[in-house]
Amino acid sequence: MKEQLAPARWYRIIPIVFITYSLAYLDRANFGFAVAGGMAEDLDITKSTSSLLGSLFFLGYFFFQIPGAHYASHKSAKKLIFISLILWGALAAATGMVSNVTSLIVIRFMLGVVESAVMPSMLILLSQWFTRKERSRANTFLILGNPVTVLWMSVLSGYLIDSMGWRWMFILQGAPGVVWAFIWWKMIDEKPGDADWLLTEEKEAVEQRLQAEQVGIKPVKNYAEAFKSRAVILLCFQYLLWSLGVYGFVMWLPSIIKAAPDMDIVRTGWLSSVPYILAIVGMLSASYFSDRSLNRKIFIWPFLLVASIAFFAAYLLGTSHFWISFMLLVVAGGALYTPYGPFFAVITEILPKNVVGGALGLINSIGALGSFIGSYLVGYLNGSTGGFEASYILMSVALLGATVLTIVVVKSPEQVRE
Repeated sequence: MKEQLAPARWYRIIPIVFITYSLAYLDRANFGFAVAGGMAEDLDITKSTSSLLGSLFFLGYFFFQIPGAHYASHKSAKKLIFISLILWGALAAATGMVSNVTSLIVIRFMLGVVESAVMPSMLILLSQWFTRKERSRANTFLILGNPVTVLWMSVLSGYLIDSMGWRWMFILQGAPGVVWAFIWWKMIDEKPGDADWLLTEEKEAVEQRLQAEQVGIKPVKNYAEAFKSRAVILLCFQYLLWSLGVYGFVMWLPSIIKAAPDMDIVRTGWLSSVPYILAIVGMLSASYFSDRSLNRKIFIWPFLLVASIAFFAAYLLGTSHFWISFMLLVVAGGALYTPYGPFFAVITEILPKNVVGGALGLINSIGALGSFIGSYLVGYLNGSTGGFEASYILMSVALLGATVLTIVVVKSPEQVRE
């Protein structure tokens, strides 16, 4: 029987990072519901401005990834996330108090700036707590906060907008982040050596295992050398194309569903939640089998290909068969999220510890650029064409490109042994 390495880590660390990332994800996804639920009319937002507002978050996210990741890696992920929680909770709530488009533009950009540190900091924190054979599952439980949040947020947002309006939706969904910041500070520890809830021998066992995993990784002098490596460059482009598809989907799914005949905001909320049920099942399954086999590649590219095919099929079907198109979007949504755990495990496994923070920041930053492009272009195409077919083609082609790059850059266990 295998010895379980410090099992208390899973019960203490994972629930805290899951809730933290869930709260952080709220302000990213609920904007689409506000637009579908009356914000555009109340603030006199044009379709082109709406596309810009939906994507501005990711522009702020893009610019500040690497500095945040560097600070988390070399100073303190715990402190950076604490500050971020307070700031983005306040900014998210302030979104519900805006009176004009200019202030909304500033808030959306600043939300991206503040939240840019959260994802790479969390991944770095987890890499200091969980070994290679555990990392895909640990990353998945973190990123699971994404679809789980959109799942309950979709339903709740529909009801909140229907009963209280879009302003109160933002306020009620932003304020908990500020409160949670202090729970985070009390409950989380930077690394096993800091945890008074672990036995001394457990701390030593975890840290020795993590140090041993770094022995086989070729040293890299600095960030410049890491950033110029073929693997990092290709992973950047892969994640840009993948993120284009993900956030084109997440930001505008409520508007796509709301455009159906006789569709109200409450039904839109319920239907928008369905793809994320499949996403949760897919993420948990892929991370489990990825860690069992240590074959990350096979749990990434096939799902991206499925999502690409589903979007292309939705394009071919057109708008005359809503329920069939909706089921294709459910499949696409589930497939888009499934590979996240294995993907981020790959990054921490191919680079040495001294540069992994910056590389994570760079890859996530380029991904944010893809998110900006995707959320803007999908909104723009929807508004300018009066339909969704052009958006489906855009997302399908981007995900096909991400599939090809995954096959090229991520090694299978057989290739690693060679």
